[in-house]
Amino acid sequence: MGEVVWYRYGPVRNALISATLILAFFLMARPLKPPEWLEAVVYLSLAALGGFHWMKEAVEETLKEREININLLMLVAVLGLALLRVWEEIAVLSVLYGAAEGLEEYAFLKTRLSVRELLDLTPKVAHVIRDGKEMTVRAEELRVGDVFIVRPGESVPTDGVVIKGHSLVDESSITGESELVEKREGSLVFAGTMNHEGALEVRAIATHEENSLAKIVHLIEEAQEKKSNTQILVERFGRIYSPLVLLGALALLVVPTLFGGSLTVWARRAIVFLVAASPCALVISTPITVIAAVGRAGRLGVLVKGGMHLENLGKVKVVAVDKTGTLTKGKPIVTGVVAFRGREDDVLRKACLVEKYSNHPLAKAICERAGRVCEKEGDIADFRSLFGYGAVARVNGTTYYVGKIGLFKKAKQRELLLAQLENFKAEGKTLVFVGTEEEIDGAIVLEDELRPDAREFVRGLREMGVETVMLTGDNEATAKAIAEKVGIKKVMANLKPEEKQVMIKRLREEYGVVAMVGDGVNDAPALAEADVGIALKTIGVDVAVETADVAIVGDNLTKVVQALEIGKKARRITIQNLFFSAATLAILVPLAIFGTLSITSAVVVHEVSELVAVLNGLRASKS
Repeated sequence: MGEVVWYRYGPVRNALISATLILAFFLMARPLKPPEWLEAVVYLSLAALGGFHWMKEAVEETLKEREININLLMLVAVLGLALLRVWEEIAVLSVLYGAAEGLEEYAFLKTRLSVRELLDLTPKVAHVIRDGKEMTVRAEELRVGDVFIVRPGESVPTDGVVIKGHSLVDESSITGESELVEKREGSLVFAGTMNHEGALEVRAIATHEENSLAKIVHLIEEAQEKKSNTQILVERFGRIYSPLVLLGALALLVVPTLFGGSLTVWARRAIVFLVAASPCALVISTPITVIAAVGRAGRLGVLVKGGMHLENLGKVKVVAVDKTGTLTKGKPIVTGVVAFRGREDDVLRKACLVEKYSNHPLAKAICERAGRVCEKEGDIADFRSLFGYGAVARVNGTTYYVGKIGLFKKAKQRELLLAQLENFKAEGKTLVFVGTEEEIDGAIVLEDELRPDAREFVRGLREMGVETVMLTGDNEATAKAIAEKVGIKKVMANLKPEEKQVMIKRLREEYGVVAMVGDGVNDAPALAEADVGIALKTIGVDVAVETADVAIVGDNLTKVVQALEIGKKARRITIQNLFFSAATLAILVPLAIFGTLSITSAVVVHEVSELVAVLNGLRASKS
């Protein structure tokens, strides 16, 4: 639809033209008093022009779905007016309904297509190196394995790995984060992100059609088509209600005339009843809200996988959250070294020499902190990983242990040292001891660094009245220390993945609707069990999207709060629209039956109420 504005959109444009011509003919006809056949031809022609799109839909939908729909009710009303030979009212009904339907369709299309504007972030061309020469090709021609150059001020055409260069990249188009991200050799870059400083040589890992941005747009569009439970119920109601409206109009025509009532009078009332009782606003209120809310969430880097999950987001009473990699960064760092014998550097060096062949996260953190201290190689032999305890190796002929205190059962000062380090344990930090079997040389203090947005995340949930509970496989002391820092009061520790799933069931019994926030892999059972599973760190659209109901693109916990805010706002708007639509029907239907409403006033009120529901639903796309 591009940049087409509402008054140029086909159905709306035709209705406006038709309305202008109807008004002009009406003003001319009053003094000239043309014959009835001319009025009939003009008004019917203009009615066809202004209402062709919905009349066509009425016939096609009825034949295809074999159901009585709202458009058919309006078409029957037009045919009834034709039998009464009231040509002006036919034109007014057709054009006003056509304009309202056109504006509604325009709002739907505009809301849906706004997501596609994300694809405009990717450049149309790419600077590819082939046969040692740089050439410019269309972005669609990029193949996996191609090497392309991204200069400062240019956008990345497709996903890739940096093979040369160093720069800062703006990933806000994908993640919503405002801070620039450092990229160097080995870093991933994503389609639609903006390079800011140095030139980058990148090897493509996806085609232009299959890059992360294209996948995100595709997921949002799929989600917009998936209906919420409320929408499904409303549509079921509409399928039952619409035939009843038609039967009610028929009864309103036949029954009174059997008892001597005027056929013309009751025919008019039946037609007004058809218009007034049509549930347009009711049926349109939920889908427009879902489309608007899912689209807004997607643009913020929150992928909601359908209307049902959006609806559940609005009902969440408690959020269960994993600790490692969710509230914390998931990467331990050394925060201190305590030397019992010798210098701190010696303790760190011995630990690094033992751990340098280990793949354990704690070992990597120790070696990273040791840095140059570990460059002075020792004679290392007989390295063994002691599962669940640590590691052991012979360094320059002496056997050293690195790991839990349980490795040092023969050390005499063991209990005394533990007492000295009790404050570190109380803070939730991890202690890795270093020494021989008989003597402990020192301890290395590590902790999983708290994410900077963890406190804001918990505070945001609290302000919404949503409880936060930590579910973790870590020990209770560490879990409680982290929980205290971020403001979580309820902690469930030492849990296996299947036990987290059981805890989700218990939380549902205690609170109601439960959301679970995790990494989408280790927490898969809990994510699947929760009413809403929310996966973090899904940039690139990975397996976490398949596991979770909501995927956070990037690595920002506060987006979980945004997701709940969007869900709750969408739910409020849906409830408002449902009450408004039901109230409108409750007022119009009796007025139609008792003959208080004219056809024109019924059409105007009916279409205005429909547009109000649409405009209110569109508020879900705004902050």
